[in-house]
Amino acid sequence: MSDYINEKKSLFLLLHISLLFSSLSGVCSKLASGYTDNIFSIQFVFWFGLVFVIMFGYAIIWQQVLKRMPLTVAYANKPVTLIWGIIWGRLIFGEKITWNMLAGAAVIFLGIYLVISRKSENEGGEMHE
Repeated sequence: MSDYINEKKSLFLLLHISLLFSSLSGVCSKLASGYTDNIFSIQFVFWFGLVFVIMFGYAIIWQQVLKRMPLTVAYANKPVTLIWGIIWGRLIFGEKITWNMLAGAAVIFLGIYLVISRKSENEGGEMHE
């Protein structure tokens, strides 16, 4: 049973690592947008190219997660990238975090919790379809 729980935790960790990478593509595209006056500049090509590299890695990890996790659980966790966006906005771009953003993040976490807890309840805690 502990192997099953460890596998389940590892799978959720892998899911959230892939979502973290997905959110970083937004950071790179925003950094690339600062160089749109010359789309052939090294800086623009670097940041925009990094978007493709990140999304390629994300796609591979995401497909591996989907092989081992129910779609409803995986897709219920995707909005976490919005929360990462809020965090990256504050840390990298100095954007202000508002109460509305925090309320939205709370709603996202509540939704993820409800979907995952309902899925576990319906399937007796099974992670595989």
